Amino acid sequence: MNLSLTKLGWNSHFEQFGQQYKDFQFGRISLEHKHLYRVLTEHGEVLANLSGKFRFSVQTEADHPSVGDWVVLSIREDEQKGTIHNCLPRFSKLSRKSAGNSGTEQLIATNIDTLFIVNALNQDFNLRRMERYLVMAWESGATPVLLLTKSDLCEDIEKKVRKVESVALGVSVHVISSIMKTGLDTLDPYLIEGKSVAIVGSSGVGKSTLVNSLLGVEKQKTQDSRSDDDRGRHTTTYRELISIPKGGILIDTPGMRELQLWGTEHALEQSFSDIEMLANNCYYRDCNHNTEPKCAIKAAIESGALASERFASFKKLQRELAFYERKEKRKAGKK
Repeated sequence: MNLSLTKLGWNSHFEQFGQQYKDFQFGRISLEHKHLYRVLTEHGEVLANLSGKFRFSVQTEADHPSVGDWVVLSIREDEQKGTIHNCLPRFSKLSRKSAGNSGTEQLIATNIDTLFIVNALNQDFNLRRMERYLVMAWESGATPVLLLTKSDLCEDIEKKVRKVESVALGVSVHVISSIMKTGLDTLDPYLIEGKSVAIVGSSGVGKSTLVNSLLGVEKQKTQDSRSDDDRGRHTTTYRELISIPKGGILIDTPGMRELQLWGTEHALEQSFSDIEMLANNCYYRDCNHNTEPKCAIKAAIESGALASERFASFKKLQRELAFYERKEKRKAGKK
């Protein structure tokens, strides 16, 4: 597949950093497998690995090229193979903490403009999970957009949309059904030439069906929902960058069964801006919102203006981020 750099998402950001590589070519990583990469270029798809010099210079796993990255490479056109010599600076990156106790950053996708956070409107509907995804989204540098799928399986759509809007402040929310082909046209403004969209969500929320609908072909295999809990079965097993026929780039990702945050307090404050605004009205500046008098947070919960579950979610995420921040500082102190 031959695509122009512009259609692959090349812009002034990459043009600026690419000027120093006059004797090389550029491409965008579409697939990664154990540091072997499929790269889309103006000359088609090539299979590439890292040069010895670049591999030696990489400090952490997150510094390795990832799906969505723009790389500097030399291409052997007769073999459709190449060597990656460097990775251009990213303007956004979506990451999470690796599973287990390693405490390392795991990249999900890079250089994305918009992040589609997919949630199902059926029995898998979960506001607390949405809040967690939104923190991850704001940390990435991409613009989050919430997609509520499987509207054909929901009888109280408006009620659920209102609940979502109460936790997704300033975030666009779209109700869609990939099976019934409804609401998909509302996504067109995000899917335009030169822009990149990544899709994330838990297993079984309908991401693969959505991807197939956007591409117009069955790119990803899908399976019917389980009869016991109405959840789809997980089908996508790897991250892949795909060109959309109508324009734009799509990065599909596997369903996440575990989402441990890799972020900062700023992303949390942005996701929970309503709580931050309320806290500014507390009588004591160092209010812990527990037993202190004239606490604006407690007053809002008592009046029903703030859901106690949302505040509990905020505190939980705050503790989680603080824990990993302390852990990282201890690591840095040992070096």
